[in-house]
Amino acid sequence: VQLAESGGGLAQGGGSLNLSCAASGRSFSYYVMGWFRQAPGKEREFVGGISGSTGSTYYADSVKGRFAISRDNTKNTVYLQMNSLKPEDTAVYYCAAKISGIEVPWREREYDYWGQGTQVTVSS
Repeated sequence: VQLAESGGGLAQGGGSLNLSCAASGRSFSYYVMGWFRQAPGKEREFVGGISGSTGSTYYADSVKGRFAISRDNTKNTVYLQMNSLKPEDTAVYYCAAKISGIEVPWREREYDYWGQGTQVTVSS
């Protein structure tokens, strides 16, 4: 499984960005997909995720109400819509895939495949 993020860039505080993650693989609709981010000098952290079977979404408290995750199984793509961006959202954003199970884990080690990441920079 290969994952490729796109859509990162520079945004002003209060603005929006929409990240995409395109996945290879014929069973994408069954994958649990997660989004993580890593800010300079910090550990990578869970942002949110979406299950494959039900499309249920889960978010970290820091982004709840501002970010939304969705997926289009016909395009093998998962999205991260980021609104009301803050400078503290500046980070490299990664998508990850878990190819078995239905729950959305927050621990990195439970994911099987990772994208290369895309930079998001939010100015104040």
